[in-house]
Amino acid sequence: MNVSRYISHKIDGADSGSFTSSVTKIAIISIAMGVAVMIVSFAILEGFRNEIQSKIFSFGAHLQISKYDTNNSLEVEPIGGPSLVQDLHRFPQVQTIQPFARKTAIIKTREEVLGVVLKGISEEDGQSPMRQNLQAGTFLTFPDSAASNDILLSRKVADKLRLKVGDDALFYFIQNPPRVRKFTVKGIYQTGLDEFDEVYVIGDIRQIRELNAWPDSLVGGVEVVLKDFNRLDPVAETLYENLRYDLKLDKITDQYAQLFDWLQLLNRNVIIFLVLIIFVATFNMVATIFIMILERTNMIGVLKAIGATDRQIRSMFFFRGLSLTLRGMLFGNLVGLGFCAIQYYTHLIPLDPENYYMDRVPIFWDPTIIVILNAAVFATSLLAVLIPTYLISRIKPVTAIKFD
Repeated sequence: MNVSRYISHKIDGADSGSFTSSVTKIAIISIAMGVAVMIVSFAILEGFRNEIQSKIFSFGAHLQISKYDTNNSLEVEPIGGPSLVQDLHRFPQVQTIQPFARKTAIIKTREEVLGVVLKGISEEDGQSPMRQNLQAGTFLTFPDSAASNDILLSRKVADKLRLKVGDDALFYFIQNPPRVRKFTVKGIYQTGLDEFDEVYVIGDIRQIRELNAWPDSLVGGVEVVLKDFNRLDPVAETLYENLRYDLKLDKITDQYAQLFDWLQLLNRNVIIFLVLIIFVATFNMVATIFIMILERTNMIGVLKAIGATDRQIRSMFFFRGLSLTLRGMLFGNLVGLGFCAIQYYTHLIPLDPENYYMDRVPIFWDPTIIVILNAAVFATSLLAVLIPTYLISRIKPVTAIKFD
């Protein structure tokens, strides 16, 4: 039988109603609050990151390859689609490749006029990630016989033009000679990102080919989705080295640098916040063990007088601190994971899409992060428990027995 653990268990029951009991409750609450806040903070941070990145990737994927052009126009010279797609599929890091083309236009309704960019897409290599942003209506259909006349409008563009699902709209394309097309609003999307919602209308890429008199083999560019976004930089460098001299490669992190910088800033702030939380929880644990030792000085002296070693007595307080830590972590996980589950399934806390790019606080479940957070709290708490126990070696039995 472990004597240190047995005495620690007996002390736990004997502390009820004492000052030490109040202090230990505070220690348990501080650990629980720290664990809960860290779990919720990381779940929300990762939720924001994944939601915003998912919205950005739905428009620009991870990489965009197009014709090298010095005028920075949205309308670029065409490139050969099938041959480029075939070359890119040779790289194991590439997951999907979607061709696209863009063309500026003016939408005219009975009451409003608005300039937009028609982005033509295709689903030849799988479903478009834009489907996840659909808010009303249905997604585009791509018939085999001819180009689809259906389009997707953003909620902002639809509200400005007072259009709804099923309405028709005239698109005027500024070219020589000018062209007019009538499109039907098939659906309405919303990303919450003004860079997209205020500009882009989604349609069939074959409409742009017809307007530009391109053959089926030409596209405006291709969007590349990688299997691992974290390897964006090395994969982009590898692909760039194997591209033709007249092609350029744009990384999504460069195209929308302000959004990714904002996400990085959020990450730094949360890390600083979490370090402070762990420091407070550790300080509380050190203070708690110190108070326990001071209140049990007389008992320590008696134990030393009957032959107990410093190591055995330190182990006794170590097990006491371990018990407090585990209880605090248990309650913290229950509170943190419980809050995340409620928000995830009920969307209890809303957000203003104008400021936060989404209409609710997002939650992302990452078991690895939860395990790492618990391990960090557990390790720092045990270290905090060990520090004050070395005071025991300085306690003399004769002085301690007289201590009151």
